[in-house]
Amino acid sequence: MRGQLSAEMLILIVVVLAIVAIAATQLLGSAKETGKNIADQTDRINNLTSEAMKGSEGDFCLEEKDCVDGLGCTGHRCE
Repeated sequence: MRGQLSAEMLILIVVVLAIVAIAATQLLGSAKETGKNIADQTDRINNLTSEAMKGSEGDFCLEEKDCVDGLGCTGHRCE
């Protein structure tokens, strides 16, 4: 009979769809974990960069956070 699906064909289609669903779930989990790792590394790099950019004594500043720890910002200079 033409145009009809056999039981074996239906079972095969269901198995293939299940495999695709499992693979998609695994890929989404990996993508979420990778995204979290990238965000953590980005935060770490931002923190390291902001620490490296702080001015030492005599450097220009706008606020105390622009100076190395222990120095204040007086008259736009780290002291």
